[in-house]
Amino acid sequence: MALPFLDVMQAKTAKRKIAPRRLAFFYTPNGVAQKAWHPVETGSNFALSPTLKPLEKLRQKISLHTNLDRIKVPGTDGHAQAGTCYLSTARPDELSPAGYPLKRTIDQVIADVAGQSTAFRSLELSCNSYTDNRESVYFDNISWYGHGHVARSIKDPRKAFNRLFAVHEHQANASVLDLVLADAKDLQPKLGRLDQSKLGEYLESVRTVEQQIERITKRQDDIRDLDLEEPGKLWTTMQRDEYIQVMGDLMILALQTDLTRVSSMMVAPERWDTPLMFHGIFEKPIRHHGWTHNQNKAEVLRDLEKLDLFHVEQYARLASKMDAIKEGEGTLLDNMMFVMGSGLGSGFHHTCSDLPTVIAGSGG
Repeated sequence: MALPFLDVMQAKTAKRKIAPRRLAFFYTPNGVAQKAWHPVETGSNFALSPTLKPLEKLRQKISLHTNLDRIKVPGTDGHAQAGTCYLSTARPDELSPAGYPLKRTIDQVIADVAGQSTAFRSLELSCNSYTDNRESVYFDNISWYGHGHVARSIKDPRKAFNRLFAVHEHQANASVLDLVLADAKDLQPKLGRLDQSKLGEYLESVRTVEQQIERITKRQDDIRDLDLEEPGKLWTTMQRDEYIQVMGDLMILALQTDLTRVSSMMVAPERWDTPLMFHGIFEKPIRHHGWTHNQNKAEVLRDLEKLDLFHVEQYARLASKMDAIKEGEGTLLDNMMFVMGSGLGSGFHHTCSDLPTVIAGSGG
């Protein structure tokens, strides 16, 4: 069950004189069924395509972007590239240790500035409900600090909730960090130059966590006023739409309360061919990735279009929630950019051209 939006939240955000600007990404894997996605017309009065119809009520606040391409690197998996390159636009020669093009992603670059005054630099979420860990980290994350350093996403709504709103847990962690810092400082004079450098990097990361805890503690009264309860159901038992909306609500709450100004959410990982159930849409579990390679069959193509429509519906619901939250003269959506997209244009041939991209909001 999704978290409710409360009047106390509306009041607190509405009182801000200058609303902060935010950025959030809503990533869908395996590309899209292109013909049903792209509108035929251009200009400001174009008719929305069948797949994009759920955005009709928001059309004055969305922009659709076409002809966005990236360079595909031969010899490495197209789906892993889709995830690693989506927010980095890494050059073909900027390779990760596993051989995939990868560098610091744009969300982390923006978080370097936007996250200086928030409790969390950024928030990474994933709606990966698969219980088998059959793919590598490159298929399951879109946010990266740099080569080989992933900003790992949270899959469990309860863990995400407690990370954001469990003030008492952060205060307990602060006591542990004090002990860690004391031990490290005692150890430092006994180390060689190389080890001192490594320890210095470690201490810097500990201080970053300390700052995070301090900022959360300063917000503890506001957080307690929300009187929120953590999600009741286990994430592994949630239906797909419920799971996506619960995680989306947590993202919105974090943005709305200014706990973070940068977030990303993967609706599902790349490739991952284990069957997954979509209640109310398909009668039995489906293999999204497998379908993309059989979309030359009319029946499979229709099913892919249904799945794309489902994802757009979920995005539209979250964007509408953002637009219902008043901030000053506008809304939360007016003060942010909420991007829906995929790192593949089409999963049929792993094409990296005409990447599907929708942006809701105007960025303040």
